[in-house]
Amino acid sequence: MFGGNKVKIDKSILERCKKCAEIAGYSSVEEFIEHVLEKELKTIEGAGTSDDAIAESMRGLGYIS
Repeated sequence: MFGGNKVKIDKSILERCKKCAEIAGYSSVEEFIEHVLEKELKTIEGAGTSDDAIAESMRGLGYIS
């Protein structure tokens, strides 16, 4: 699914993802994380196509300051 790419995730977040993936019926934690990231990316990208619009959306969500 990830083609050998690796991303470090805080252990407590990964455990929460595993629990949610299991409860929601995903076949793997990787599938769940990919779905959550895709959904969030669409939200951010839908706010506008410019880099400034994306940055402003991420500020509003508290991801950057």
